[in-house]
Amino acid sequence: MNPKKKTRSNEPDLNVSLCGMELRNPVLAASGTFGYGVEFEEILDFTAIGGFVTKGLSREPMSGNAAPRLIETASGMLNAIGLQNLGVDAFIHEKLPAIQKLPCAAIVNVFGYTIADYFAVVKTLNDYGGIAAYELNASCPNTHSGGMVFGSNANLLFELVANIKSVARRPIIVKLSPNVTSIAEVARAAEEAGADAISLVNTFLSLSIDVHTRRPRLANITGGLSGPAIKPIALRMVWEASRSVSIPVIGMGGIHTAEDAVEFLLAGATAVQVGTASYADPRAVERIARGLRDWCAQNSIDSVRSLTGAMKTEPSA
Repeated sequence: MNPKKKTRSNEPDLNVSLCGMELRNPVLAASGTFGYGVEFEEILDFTAIGGFVTKGLSREPMSGNAAPRLIETASGMLNAIGLQNLGVDAFIHEKLPAIQKLPCAAIVNVFGYTIADYFAVVKTLNDYGGIAAYELNASCPNTHSGGMVFGSNANLLFELVANIKSVARRPIIVKLSPNVTSIAEVARAAEEAGADAISLVNTFLSLSIDVHTRRPRLANITGGLSGPAIKPIALRMVWEASRSVSIPVIGMGGIHTAEDAVEFLLAGATAVQVGTASYADPRAVERIARGLRDWCAQNSIDSVRSLTGAMKTEPSA
């Protein structure tokens, strides 16, 4: 007997609900690797992805770190871009009008060096449409606390999230740093402060040295490691975080294929972000989203939502 031909009506359901956002699928482009989204308009089919996160946005324009600030590593990439961006006012006038026309969810990544910095950016963005949510980059050093990174201290993180939650008119996603002793502790702090979701992981603080010059390969000395090399660690942290909170988790870290995305969903993620892969393949996020649809169809998964947290931990029979 010939198998029934698959029709549009019985294709897998890839829709997910993420802190009030209804996404056509759980695959998003990650902050820092996708510009402001509009740069990919002629390359990518935005109707094929769930959404994207803009590069980090600050109160004032920032030029970033000196070069070199991006190098290839074994199975990954080391960057010290330094959060270069055009500032919130220029973003509103130069980027947001085009973003508002894109047919998917646009999430704005926000960062600062004091709580007042985050507060000012979010308060300004509140008055403009076309933004689905805010993602708070908690990996910045708080200059009012001796340079301690917000995301490395549960008390500092709680204070940041609680303050921004009090003014935000949109859902708050908190992007957690992996450079912590307990990811579960900071995940719980974000949830208790009012976060609507968490995303993880950000890059791992790393160093690369040129043995001939005996100098660091990055002008900033250290940088953030991303790419396939970090995937097993990122998966473990997503699993731990998802078991510690009841809010949705967005997983990222070394996702290059649809099966990579499935692993993060099984570990407990509701959605995933694709980052470093976009440097090698500007259409990576679309390719992975379409690949996820095909994988679900081939494996008789009716709804992608059924994969979230479905990893089996009991011994095989």
